[in-house]
Amino acid sequence: MTPPKSLIDCHVHLAALPDGNNGCFISPQLLRSPLFRFLLWKHNLSPVHPHEANRQYLNDLITELRASRHVSKAVLLGMDGFYDQTGLLNRQHTDFLVSNDYVFETVNANPDIFLAGPSVNPQREDAIDEVHRCADAGAVLIKVLPNAQHFDPAHPKYIPFYRALAQRKLPFLSHVGYEFSLIGKDQSLGDPERLRLALDEGVTVIAAHACSYGLMLYEKFLPTFRAFARRYPHFYADISALTQPHRMRMLLHLRHQPDLHSRLFFGTDYPLSVFHLAAWGRVGLGALWSMIRTKNRFDRQVEVCRGLGLGFRSLGELLTLPTSH
Repeated sequence: MTPPKSLIDCHVHLAALPDGNNGCFISPQLLRSPLFRFLLWKHNLSPVHPHEANRQYLNDLITELRASRHVSKAVLLGMDGFYDQTGLLNRQHTDFLVSNDYVFETVNANPDIFLAGPSVNPQREDAIDEVHRCADAGAVLIKVLPNAQHFDPAHPKYIPFYRALAQRKLPFLSHVGYEFSLIGKDQSLGDPERLRLALDEGVTVIAAHACSYGLMLYEKFLPTFRAFARRYPHFYADISALTQPHRMRMLLHLRHQPDLHSRLFFGTDYPLSVFHLAAWGRVGLGALWSMIRTKNRFDRQVEVCRGLGLGFRSLGELLTLPTSH
């Protein structure tokens, strides 16, 4: 059992509206999307006042994190953009960009509770230099979302990028499965099989959302998870968003796969909601009532997953381990 207040949430999004100074960007199309408008409404944020909205988002996150009974720190994730074949940023095809500079600025202002998870699209012309810059600045991992960033993680041209990650001992946290929060892209890029190249190059890979497919109906990536866990000692996954209805089936599968629990790291996918639906009919009424009463999203994720018998670790265990590969 992990001691109280010792968990690190490895999957927390640093959402930000562009304010002219933070290097962030949001496309007009995404700003009008139902999900984004819902998040703005839920957090009472106004796109008309970006500086105030960003500060409020951060203050709300800090307040909820400090109030958590289980989670002491969070990895703040950036979001790189789309880069064309010349390696240059293309804003026309970029939905959402949270700059690495803004990530580091926020982490450096709150070093007691935040760790840096910048995002580097390997397609960018300075990708390797950016990996080294982020490593030097104290990054604990690099985050990507291939579906939205328009790159195939299995392409051999990214081998030098993966070797830079391995050299700097930076874990590679990659989205897996369908992506609904951004405008529709090539969803096949979310297949975890495409992460094999990075694993073969010695990179510590963390597959987001426990390799769940994200379409509710079935979990076709579970065999890939099992195969990677057998073959690669440096393959992991996080449990972020597993209580969401469209990823819940993987949670219900994994609770009966104890041999995989040591490969799971705690994460929430904040600011998304944490649901207790998966626990209905599967835990006692007392435990269920506790989950329902728990409003803190970090704590509810812990309670629902533990209540269902899903074991997981804290990213801190990986960060303190020497890398042997």
